[in-house]
Amino acid sequence: MSQQRKPSAAQQSRHAARELAVQGLYQWHMTQKSMTAIEAEFKSQAPDDDLEPHENWATVMGIADQALFHELLHNTARFKGELDREIVPVLDRRLEDLDAVELAILRLGAYELSRRMEVPYRVVINEGVELAKSFGATDGHKYVNGILDKLANRLRSAEVIARRR
Repeated sequence: MSQQRKPSAAQQSRHAARELAVQGLYQWHMTQKSMTAIEAEFKSQAPDDDLEPHENWATVMGIADQALFHELLHNTARFKGELDREIVPVLDRRLEDLDAVELAILRLGAYELSRRMEVPYRVVINEGVELAKSFGATDGHKYVNGILDKLANRLRSAEVIARRR
C-alpha cells in the first residue's frame, strides 16, 4: 500500500490561493463586482457566500500565496474571452449551460494551462479536480477532469506526449 505524501507548505499555500481564486471568480460571475472590490472583501473578511467549506477563513487567507491569488483572480478575469475560446471546443454543452462553480474552475485551469507554463499540466488538472470536489456538484470533479485533460492535450501537447513516453 502506497503512502500519500503530505503537501509541503508551499503546495498548501498555492492550493489555498487557488481555492480563494475560484471563490472570487464565482463571486465575480454572480455579482459582476470588480475584481479589485472582490479581492479587497476577501482580504478584509470572509465573503458571504456558500462556497466557503472552511470553518476558519482567516487560516485559509493566512496560508494562501497572496501574489498567486492576486494573479489568478485578476488575470483569469482579464483573459476571460481568450480562455472561454479555448474551453468551448472541448465542451459537450454550451458555455452558458455550465454550473458557475465548474466554469470558474475551468477558467482557472485554462488560465494556468495557457499562461503558467511552469506549472505541470498534471498539477493543473489535479488542482481542478480537488477544487471541484470541494466546491462543485457531486460528480462535477469528473467533468472538470475530462475537460481539463482535453485542454491539456490542446494547450500542452508536447508536455502531454513527453509524459506518456
